[in-house]
Amino acid sequence: MSVQATARITAVPDGRGGTALPVLESGGPLALRRTRSGLAPYARVTVVGAMTAPLGGDRLAVEVDIGDGAHLTVDSAAATVALPGAGPDAGPATYDVRLAVGEGATLRWLPEQLVSAYGSELRMTTRVELAPSARLVLREEQVLGRHGETTGTLTTRLTVRRSGRPLLDQQLAYGPGAPAGWDGGAVLGGHRAVGQLLLVEPDFEDSCPETRLLSPTAVRTRLAGPAVLVTAVAADARLLRGVLDEALRELKGTG
Repeated sequence: MSVQATARITAVPDGRGGTALPVLESGGPLALRRTRSGLAPYARVTVVGAMTAPLGGDRLAVEVDIGDGAHLTVDSAAATVALPGAGPDAGPATYDVRLAVGEGATLRWLPEQLVSAYGSELRMTTRVELAPSARLVLREEQVLGRHGETTGTLTTRLTVRRSGRPLLDQQLAYGPGAPAGWDGGAVLGGHRAVGQLLLVEPDFEDSCPETRLLSPTAVRTRLAGPAVLVTAVAADARLLRGVLDEALRELKGTG
């Protein structure tokens, strides 16, 4: 039996220099927990998997609304594993993430990896709306197959709008049914971990880091706006995280 569920978070300033969470609504397998931030003035929410998901046929969503002047970190307790459905007619699973960040607000969206298990089919969309002075750190990581297995079918789309205008819109597809060449030298080159890091920083209006190669399998790209995108592939999740963490440290030193 498929699951339909939506988890919701609303963050607002608490009037004391911190961030309050008037809405923290779990849904189905998406259990939300307020956890210790350790980074003032941020609130922190950790997504905890309450059951195995997404399975084929599931319809999951996360909605995050960050009010003007609020600061929020969202992470997860473990990797998300996309699995096949209970039957051949289950159909693909969908996972929709909708993020809105207000004036002077900041969102750090840092979930753990998404693992595409053999036989699964997942369509994931992430839509972000940013106010002109909003800040964003967004990390996405995909692992194509568990240890010793081939990948399932995974399609992801990331759309970011700032001040109502497009900043980034890209779609990626891997596995059976994906366009030919997805595993070729021009895309993955045999690697099984792929990720990206998007940093939107209003201070980049004056001085934005330039596009450059970070390693043989990672590149930093300057976008047409106060933002940079780091894209990387690696042999495994650990190596990928190391590349993205190092890129973020370098970028925060320039922002």
